[in-house]
Amino acid sequence: MLRSYLRLTLFAFGLLVGIQVPGFIEAYAQHVEARRLEAQQGLQGFQETAQRFFNGDIHALVQHYRDSDDPVFQSDAQSVEQLVRRAQMLEREWQAMQQPWYARAVHVLLGAERSLRQQVWNSYRYQVLLVPEAIAWGLSCALLLAWLVESLLVAASFPFRSRARRYKGYR
Repeated sequence: MLRSYLRLTLFAFGLLVGIQVPGFIEAYAQHVEARRLEAQQGLQGFQETAQRFFNGDIHALVQHYRDSDDPVFQSDAQSVEQLVRRAQMLEREWQAMQQPWYARAVHVLLGAERSLRQQVWNSYRYQVLLVPEAIAWGLSCALLLAWLVESLLVAASFPFRSRARRYKGYR
């Protein structure tokens, strides 16, 4: 009886963990989009200058700042270049979050920008979503976790069962 309750508890735990997956992926996608829009807004003035003087090539603007004799422009070149790199990284992350659900899940798990994922994790609030996607994730994780633990327990007890059966055969 206790073993059945432990199985149910394990299944419920897997279900609750699995239900969090789509919520976290959505939170990550929203975080990336907000940061991306913020980065685009921060670059807007530089983008307009690059459009006016360098045919829209922001990298040419940065190089122009670098090549300037003015130390203020040289310093700004580093700042603008950091803004450009951040905007490009956020654009890549945003593009990754436009993929199918399985590609988004793999990306958030394995390929996401660590600092962004950590920021989302720190601010994430656990929730129970009752949408088909969350239910499917929950049931899948619950079944997988229950199956893995049950398989490990059966595998761990296998050597002990075979010894007991061997001893019974000699009597």
